[in-house]
Amino acid sequence: METAATKAGKAANKPSRLAAAWKHMKRDRQLLILFIPCLAFYLIFRYGPLYGLLIAFKDYSVFQGIWDSPWVGFKHFEKFFNGNDFALLFRNTLMLGFLNLIFSFPFPILLALMLNEVRLKWFKKSVQTLSYLPAFLSVVIICSMVIDFLSPTDGIVNKIIEAFGFEPVYFLAEKAWFRPIYIISDIWTNMGYESIIYLAAIAGIDPTLYEAARVDGANRYHMMRHITFPGILGTVIVMFIMKTGNMLRIGYEKVLLLYSPMTYEVADVFSTFVYRKGLLESNYSYAAAVGLFEALVALVMLLMANFVSKRLGGQGLW
Repeated sequence: METAATKAGKAANKPSRLAAAWKHMKRDRQLLILFIPCLAFYLIFRYGPLYGLLIAFKDYSVFQGIWDSPWVGFKHFEKFFNGNDFALLFRNTLMLGFLNLIFSFPFPILLALMLNEVRLKWFKKSVQTLSYLPAFLSVVIICSMVIDFLSPTDGIVNKIIEAFGFEPVYFLAEKAWFRPIYIISDIWTNMGYESIIYLAAIAGIDPTLYEAARVDGANRYHMMRHITFPGILGTVIVMFIMKTGNMLRIGYEKVLLLYSPMTYEVADVFSTFVYRKGLLESNYSYAAAVGLFEALVALVMLLMANFVSKRLGGQGLW
C-alpha cells in the first residue's frame, strides 16, 4: 500500500513533470509548428472518416443521415460472407497481394545494394533518376503506357513478337496475363522510389567497418554480404512488416484501369468491388461493410507479421 509520504511525493512530482514537458515544448516549438499540418491531415482525412464506419451496421440513407438511418447489425456482413462474391474476392486479393509482396519487395533492396557498389557518379545518378521517374507519374499515366505497350495492333511488345514470326497477343484480355502485368508494372513504378529508404539506411552504416574488412582482405561481395546487408536488415524487417500489413489493401485505381469483364475472374478484388457497390450502385452500407472487413484482415496480418518478426529476429514495429 502507498504511504502518505509516497502520495505526497507523487503529487509533488506532477508540477515538475508538467514544467519539464512545457520546457521541452517551448524549446522545440518550431518543430511542433512544422508538425501541425501533418497532424491536421491525419485528424481530418484519417481519423475523421472513421465516424462513417457506422453505416456498415445500418441501412444508410442519404436523406436520413448516418444517425437516423436504422440499425441492422451484421446484416451486410452476413450477406457478403454468404454470397458468391466472397470466396472469389478473397482469393483474388490474397493471391495478387501475396505475389506482389514476394516479387516486388526484393527489387528495391537489390537496386539499392547494386547502386551502392557503383563508383561512377554520373552513371549512378542517371540510373537513380531513371528509376525514380515512374513514381512521380500518376496511376492513369502508368496504366495508359502499359495499355499502349501491350496493344495487339501497334504495341511495342507485340511488334517484337511479330518480328519473331509469332501471332500478336491480346495480353489485357487474357486471364493468365493479368497478374504478371500488374506485378511487373508495380515493380517498374515503385522500385526506384522505395530504394531511397534502403540507400539512406546504407548511408548510416559506419564506414570504419568497411575499412576494417578491407584490411582483413574482404572483397566487395563479402563486404556487401556481411556488412551492408546486415546493416540494413532492421530497415528491411520494418518495411516487410508494413508491406505485409498492406498486402490486402490493393488500390482500386490500377486494377480498375487494367481489368475488363474478361479478366474479372482473376482481377476483381475487394477495393474494386467496394468501388462498384458503393459509387456505381450507391449501396453504401454494403460497400462499407466489405471495406471494413478488408481493413480488419489487413490489421490482423500486420499484427501477425510483427509477432513472427519479433519471435524470429527480435525486431518489429513495436
